[in-house]
Amino acid sequence: MSFLKKLFGIGGGGEGSGAEPEASEAQEYKGFTIRATPFKADGQYQTCAVITKDVEGTTREHRLIRADRFAAMDAAVEISFRKARQMIDEQGDRLFG
Repeated sequence: MSFLKKLFGIGGGGEGSGAEPEASEAQEYKGFTIRATPFKADGQYQTCAVITKDVEGTTREHRLIRADRFAAMDAAVEISFRKARQMIDEQGDRLFG
């Protein structure tokens, strides 16, 4: 029964439970590391990524969340990476300041 609950998001542990999103494989881009972490929201996957970089011996992290939502996880992952690269191009190290 708990398998069906997880499968259909019934009860605890389903969508909206605050569970940490599953991260994709990391990508390196201009000295930054990007992990796409779309999460389920209202039956779709919301754009989300974590951007990290070592700055002066300290690992800095920026969480990028956008309102864009997609029916397929693959599309959400692709857009999450694209949006993260765009932010790096526009802001660089200022992401952490």
